[in-house]
Amino acid sequence: MSRFTTFAALRDACLAAPDGDDAAEAAVRARQSVLTKPPGSLGRLEDLVAWTARWQQRAMPRLDSVDVIIFAGNHGVVARGVSPYPQAVTAQMVANFEAGGAAINQLAANAGARLRVVPLDLETPTADIVEAPALSEAEFLAAVTTGYESVPETCDLLCVGEMGIGNTTIAAAVAAGLFGGGGMRWVGRGTGLDPAGIVRKRAVVDAALARHEAVLNDPLRLAAALGGRELAAMLGAVLAARHLHVPVLLDGFVTTAAAAPLAVVREGLLAHTTLAHISGEPGHFGLSLALGLSPLLDLGMRLGEGSGAALAVPLLRGALACHTGMASFTEAGVSNRS
Repeated sequence: MSRFTTFAALRDACLAAPDGDDAAEAAVRARQSVLTKPPGSLGRLEDLVAWTARWQQRAMPRLDSVDVIIFAGNHGVVARGVSPYPQAVTAQMVANFEAGGAAINQLAANAGARLRVVPLDLETPTADIVEAPALSEAEFLAAVTTGYESVPETCDLLCVGEMGIGNTTIAAAVAAGLFGGGGMRWVGRGTGLDPAGIVRKRAVVDAALARHEAVLNDPLRLAAALGGRELAAMLGAVLAARHLHVPVLLDGFVTTAAAAPLAVVREGLLAHTTLAHISGEPGHFGLSLALGLSPLLDLGMRLGEGSGAALAVPLLRGALACHTGMASFTEAGVSNRS
């Protein structure tokens, strides 16, 4: 049985999500003030430690258990020519992940993270969003539940990623539905469309928005009508992380779009997330601005798979290493400023 049986139950879980721990963050700030460095000289690294402590509810945060979870789904809208790749590639890439042959396998290993792949009914693509809601209420809530229950209670940091041919079209539709602007504002090349393909993709997004205009004022129903199973699962995983006191590194455009409805349901509901990188997909920049998320990295990546999130984990490990390992002025016998 689905954990969430109705949209109302899911909305209640969003509204009941716990806030961060002020005391844990204050403890980090206090320690930083006596470490052997000028105040604030480590820049965002100091903020990252405070953020991690706040959402882990630990005065001394740790990254003993880091999880990268990739959710995979297929989309009926692919039949409209919105991707240069066939839909079979989704399942083929899932097999590649499981065999250890993808970029994310290497990046997760480098980050000291455990990688898991969660395929969601790949043999049953969602409905074509131009003609019908992508998912029924039951299908959407089942996918959200799968994502929610995928997050282990022992996790110290969660990285969410995705695989799904056609899902940049879906992400553009969700972003446009939430924040306006239509296909022109949000659609990019995805996996490598030519100019004619981009025009076609924009038209598909605009047609889908017109088809589902009645639900655009409800972020959860919008996510069901325009989204996909992997996006719903990522939404569930990000929500679960909030309830479990687990900070989250968001990956690229699709991952950010998947989480975006949560921020519309409740202000601040993505405060436990940090944007790992800004994607080369142009809509991601606009989405980061709409959500008030500042990326850690800008490397022109647009691979997906959770690759940018995994790449940011060593950065966070470095921040925590400085915080936990540095000596104070008193311990080091170094004079502090007067």
